[in-house]
Amino acid sequence: MAQARQSSRSDEAVIPGILVGVSVDGKEVWSEGLGYADVENRVLCKPETVMRIASISKCLTMMAVAKLWEEGKLDLDAPVQKYVPEFPEKVYEGEKVTITTRQLVSHLSGIRHYEKDITKVKEEKEKANRALKLTKSHQDKEQKAKEGKGTENTDCVKQKKEHDSETKSRNAKPGRNDKEFEQEEYYLKEKFESVIESLKIFKNDPLFFKPGSQFLYSTYGFTLLSAVVERASGQKFTDYMLKMFRDLDMLSTVLDDNEAMIYNRARCYIYNKKGRLVNAPYVDNSYKWAGGGFLSSVGDLLKFGNALLYSYQAGQFKNKNSKLLPGYLKPSTVAMMWTPVPKTEVSWDRDGKYAMAWAVVEKNQQCGCCRQQRHYASHTGGAVGASSVLLILPEELDPEAVGTWPVAPPRGVIVTIICNMQSVSLNSTALKIAREFDREKQAQCVG
Repeated sequence: MAQARQSSRSDEAVIPGILVGVSVDGKEVWSEGLGYADVENRVLCKPETVMRIASISKCLTMMAVAKLWEEGKLDLDAPVQKYVPEFPEKVYEGEKVTITTRQLVSHLSGIRHYEKDITKVKEEKEKANRALKLTKSHQDKEQKAKEGKGTENTDCVKQKKEHDSETKSRNAKPGRNDKEFEQEEYYLKEKFESVIESLKIFKNDPLFFKPGSQFLYSTYGFTLLSAVVERASGQKFTDYMLKMFRDLDMLSTVLDDNEAMIYNRARCYIYNKKGRLVNAPYVDNSYKWAGGGFLSSVGDLLKFGNALLYSYQAGQFKNKNSKLLPGYLKPSTVAMMWTPVPKTEVSWDRDGKYAMAWAVVEKNQQCGCCRQQRHYASHTGGAVGASSVLLILPEELDPEAVGTWPVAPPRGVIVTIICNMQSVSLNSTALKIAREFDREKQAQCVG
């Protein structure tokens, strides 16, 4: 725990404010605000502070999609026009194509992200793929060299690499040098009165590829998804989501509405071209509620993570006296959400694949006495003046022993970090914190 605190405090020098939350087996064990929620007025961060959670909003939206699917109100494989006829039917290279909800949640729809130029997108993807191949080739060589030297040794090497990478990332001041934030559509100031209205930004643009053939991360795909949720539920998307948040006891999770009075809301910051801390520019996120438009606290995100983890594990515990309540979702639904989808990729975790609005790393160990890869799910977020991560590390349950334990789900570690500065890489920090608390938990069990 001390190492985890030190890891977070070291970011405080360049990040105005940061929130950290950790739960172990469903109990919140660490919730803290460090630095400033409002630099100008010297308002300190506290656990109740709310910030932009950016793309973690996609995970919240996926919960709504899954619930509607379970209730039989939403067909994941039907054309989106079944629910949203306002979205035009698409043609790719002269062929009529179909976009489904299943493709939207895994970024396989072909709908563009903020970059409109397909040539630039292809160039960036090729560059990323080349870098990935070089990294994997280097990893394979190191793996062969380290075989037989023990799990602890290889883990130390991996942690050193993560530390070096993170140090390098810290030395480059956050809030700058992120090409994505050069896109004009990140800074839209127009307020959209409905999710249907916000479709006009991209609905008539050509697809970048045939749906289902390639992966392209797209927040606009989730804007279309919000329209699907609205029609499938028979309620305004925002109303449906806010009701779901109440059901999940997430009372601090709200729309990032500039006009509303939202208590404990932090201000957002960036560094300008001269390297000076300045207020982030005004933006209106009503065009992307589903993909990046919610505010939340670390406490609420831990509740959300635990609701998912409980749902995922509930089926593995024997319900002898019918005392175990059902999860918000069925175990099989969460398992589906956390199953890696072919042809996908994850920019923030080279070990992972994208699933359904979550990045998932599967359990893996290639050689004896070598590195073990744990199963976990995560999502990061980047917004104007904000960065975030939510990571769920489920406990590896023993099927033979689970029925005899005097315990109940959720079992595992959940970590969330939010800060009021954009372009801050938080995933590896969250994973380190999760591992630290998991090791501490294991040591207590042995003791």
